[in-house]
Amino acid sequence: MPPNTQFDSAQPQHRLLELVRLFGWLGVIGIGGPAAHIAMMRRRVVADRSWVSEDEFARMVGACALVPGPNSTEMAMALGARRAGWRGLVVGGLSFIVPAFVIVCAVVWMYEEVLSSSAIANIRRWMVPVVVAIVLRALWSLRTTAARDRRDLIVVVLALVGAVVGIPELLVLLMVGIASVLLRSAPRSLGVVMALPMAALVSPPLIKIFLVFLQIGSVIYGSGYVLLVFLESEVVGRGWMSEQVLLDAISVGQFTPGPVFTTATFIGWHLSGFAGAAIATLGIFAPSFIFAALIGRVVVWSQQYREFGAFLRGVSTGSIALMAVVLWRLGSEAFVDWLAVVTFGVALAVLLWRSIRR
Repeated sequence: MPPNTQFDSAQPQHRLLELVRLFGWLGVIGIGGPAAHIAMMRRRVVADRSWVSEDEFARMVGACALVPGPNSTEMAMALGARRAGWRGLVVGGLSFIVPAFVIVCAVVWMYEEVLSSSAIANIRRWMVPVVVAIVLRALWSLRTTAARDRRDLIVVVLALVGAVVGIPELLVLLMVGIASVLLRSAPRSLGVVMALPMAALVSPPLIKIFLVFLQIGSVIYGSGYVLLVFLESEVVGRGWMSEQVLLDAISVGQFTPGPVFTTATFIGWHLSGFAGAAIATLGIFAPSFIFAALIGRVVVWSQQYREFGAFLRGVSTGSIALMAVVLWRLGSEAFVDWLAVVTFGVALAVLLWRSIRR
């Protein structure tokens, strides 16, 4: 498809405004999770504007899947970089994140200041079963990614065993990444640095919040749904909030527009008000700006070094396996009465119907 000459001739500042309008609007209307976000981006940048070809867009999607962080947000950054260089990367990412941040701040303010505990309990009764249905549908769609061969099945089993015996999630992912390298090739060198659990070393609350979410944003693989795995350990496990409030945060992240990772905004607000929301959002999204800038090199590395590609594959597979463990725990919180079961069934039926129609 020939390039759109109208847009190709645009001045740099006009291109940045194009990115603000495009990704800012997607941040306002983009409900449905990463898959829906990427589909919206494809229609606008490939079919409508011809900024990139179909083949190049597909390669960018695959590259974003190779690095940690929220895939759809990193796609906004990568497309911004493709359109307007490093300024486009920053503008594309911020334009997609900021509207969602504002919306979630408004929702969590109402949650904390306006709604009564009984109203929250009633909302939770139907929202949490819907979230379980969404995660179950996502997990089912990722099953072929998690287990593409027998070696992937071994990684899945190792991840599940690690989770059941109580090994911390980051250590589980490191273990299954190394296991994947051993299963697929002679390990010469990994060339991969995993983020350390730094938050336990610092005492000021805002710094703790920032480092915990920076850690999560640096290592999380798969999709926004894998976020559940880390939040249960890093937030509930630290005693920062109850399981029920975490489920509320996850629900808000699912049902508001923009990145699912704005669940961090909700949690940050709950912990330390607006400052906590801002610092948690900064922490979880900051690594994505770096990863998005390195996407091209990551693709090359994964092709040149078999061990590197095997490690990434193992971490991705292990992340999906850990989702199953969290889904089981979510189910015990969600199915409190017959209404919750019916809500789950209806939500799952709607999701399946929508996937059949596509």
